Amino acid sequence: MYMETTRPPYSIGTDPAKLDVDVIYGYLSRSYWANQRSREVIAKSLQHSLCFGVYENETQVGMARVITDYVTYAYLCDVFILEAHQGHGLSKWLMATVMAHPDLQQIRRWTLATRDAHGLYAQFGFTPTIAPDRWMERFDPNK
Repeated sequence: MYMETTRPPYSIGTDPAKLDVDVIYGYLSRSYWANQRSREVIAKSLQHSLCFGVYENETQVGMARVITDYVTYAYLCDVFILEAHQGHGLSKWLMATVMAHPDLQQIRRWTLATRDAHGLYAQFGFTPTIAPDRWMERFDPNK
């Protein structure tokens, strides 16, 4: 079952059939974090995630993607609002919608990475990692 919430002319929903891969790829290909991903990689990542599309009427204008097991862990990524729609409170509404999703209420640990949106995420309880001595990563910049 997919959820949808509206604030005309905008809506946020989780129906994967409504996602516009061209819009998503167009934005992510210009982002600092995903500009090396191919359209095919982005399309596959959408299939294996819980995605929240932001729409003006039926046109996609933003998104957030959650990679999760729905119980213990969630990674929030690929959050964006198209430039022409920024400044209308959509990113805060998007984050509130993600955090309130019924299937994500048992999550013990959420993580994300950001270079410039710390203020937004702090409003939703995100803080710097409390145990950087325990967290590790394996990163291959060629993938």
